[in-house]
Amino acid sequence: MKEYKNYSLLGHNTFGMDVKARLYVEYGSEDELKELVPTLSGEVLHIGGGSNLLFKGDYEGTVLHSVIKGIEVADDTTDEILVRVGAGEVWDDFVAWAVEHGYGGVENLSLIPGEVGASAVQNIGAYGVEVKDVLVKAETIDLQSGEKRVFENAACEYAYRQSIFKKELKGRYAITYVTYRLQKQPVLKLDYGNIKAMLGDKDRQTIADVRQAIIDIRNAKLPNPKVQGNAGSFFMNPVVSREKFLSIQKDYPQMPFYEVEGGVKIPAGWMIDQCGWKGKSLGRAAVHDKQALVLVNLGGATSDEILTLCNAICKDVQDKFGIDIHPEVNFI
Repeated sequence: MKEYKNYSLLGHNTFGMDVKARLYVEYGSEDELKELVPTLSGEVLHIGGGSNLLFKGDYEGTVLHSVIKGIEVADDTTDEILVRVGAGEVWDDFVAWAVEHGYGGVENLSLIPGEVGASAVQNIGAYGVEVKDVLVKAETIDLQSGEKRVFENAACEYAYRQSIFKKELKGRYAITYVTYRLQKQPVLKLDYGNIKAMLGDKDRQTIADVRQAIIDIRNAKLPNPKVQGNAGSFFMNPVVSREKFLSIQKDYPQMPFYEVEGGVKIPAGWMIDQCGWKGKSLGRAAVHDKQALVLVNLGGATSDEILTLCNAICKDVQDKFGIDIHPEVNFI
């Protein structure tokens, strides 16, 4: 276990906010975390890779970070495999491991920033796949009692970019391990976005092909946070009623959309682009010029500048389309 006072979080948030934590603690096992729990007081924030955070200032509480590692086979059957992964593993490292071993189910989630623990909290998703589709269970430690609790998939109450860990149990549990169900005979999901176009006319596609295509797509349109501060997709794609969708489609027949449970999903990035924001800036905060869903730090941007830009975009989308869009990023 490692503890640091007045610790800089500049390297722990991809937006590049130069803020400090009063106390920063890294733990490498469930036992270390259990020992730590009785000492916790005041506000506690558990972070992963910091790719979904916007710090509004110094954090006066305790920041926890897991460095629990390990990828192990928990069960192996004829058709599928269960893999138990430490919460501190980099998410894309796990995806790469799965693809290298020929196990399908997470290849569409390639290159998503962050760590494995956060995948279970955020229900990360991309290109027609969400973590809830493959997650079996999440092992946790109660940050109040120090007791271990295992959440099966249904108990996590997953929805689009939502889970019980973001709602009524927010901040209560630290995820230590996540078990995923992967397929030995993968069924490829190629209908979302422009995956098929990237794959070309090759007769037989593999999960390695899909992973590489998605990496190429993401690299082409998303900025590298090591070069330009950003938190990936800043806004969630709204799901609207069919009636609302049809009324908008009359004016915008070329509008992209996706049929989902409960309605129709309209890409927030497309609406932001229609409002003329792509590539525009307010102060040192800007909308990325290749993907309007991404807000970027042009260098030295404050959280207030990011929030001002966010609010201006939300207002324009509401004025133009009558739809509220909401940040996916957590404001701290």
